[in-house]
Amino acid sequence: MKAIVITSYGRADVLQERDYPIPVVSGDQVFIEVRAAGLNRSDVAQREGKYPAPAGVSAEIPGLEVSGIIVEVGPDVKDFKIGDQVCALLAGGGYSEFVAVGEGQCLPIPEGLTFAEAASLPETIYTVWSNVFQRGSLKPGEKLLVHGGNSGIGITAIQLAKALGSSVVVTVGTEEKGQNCIELGADGYINYKTQNFEDELQQEGVDVILDMVGGDYLSKNVNILRPEGRLIHINAVGGNNVNLDIWKVMTNRLTISGSTLRSRDYAFKKKLTSEIKKQVWPLIENKKFRPVIFKTFPFSEAAEAHRLLEKSTHTGKIILVR
Repeated sequence: MKAIVITSYGRADVLQERDYPIPVVSGDQVFIEVRAAGLNRSDVAQREGKYPAPAGVSAEIPGLEVSGIIVEVGPDVKDFKIGDQVCALLAGGGYSEFVAVGEGQCLPIPEGLTFAEAASLPETIYTVWSNVFQRGSLKPGEKLLVHGGNSGIGITAIQLAKALGSSVVVTVGTEEKGQNCIELGADGYINYKTQNFEDELQQEGVDVILDMVGGDYLSKNVNILRPEGRLIHINAVGGNNVNLDIWKVMTNRLTISGSTLRSRDYAFKKKLTSEIKKQVWPLIENKKFRPVIFKTFPFSEAAEAHRLLEKSTHTGKIILVR
């Protein structure tokens, strides 16, 4: 099969199309003919040698989410059959013609969605549901702050939180990105290049924060959390080493947590898939959530797609299609 391979660690041009061995299906795995694959920041980190693949997963082929058609099923598969159109969460290997993945990480493509739209869903929805709604326990009527509102994670968090009865404010880098977030349902935005989100939210406060920045954002986040507030980290692009006022955490009864999804075991992802199918898929089917595609590229132009992703000028997802 053809796959987009990381030929060496480095810039986007290290991504090259190569012949690669076809995966073998076993157990409760399904074999998917890939029609589209979503891009994520972690793909760039893997390409640069900063985010190694988990054990047993190809380190050479990036890609954490795909959509396509099942063309083969393992002997223990119960919920899918050949010909089903699905999207799937992967631990790697999505930039390829075929993938093998446990059926517990697959979901049927909602009616009316294209393969490109379906491929934009798994990584962001699994991440947001796991962190904002499970770990962060966001409830109707509460206020959510999302740092990086125009990202794939951000636009997902906005729509899910609003659909389930919460209010949302986001931080963004431009007024245009802020307006894009408003159109998706955000109640407000803060341009972090011209405004200090701590100053803007100090008086009102927020209940839950989804943070991808870390670094000096930690103390600011803590200062704007309401009593019983929850701060959830899913990345730390601003740095891992932080200063924390423990007394403020104690007196306001705050919870600070975080997680990564890629390395979680199959049982966790299978259970998460089941909950997402029950709680989130109806929102998509009822048009309360819509995929947002910024641009698509052929798989052969994966390097160019990565260059666009790294510019951070987009709102929504960048997708490889065939």
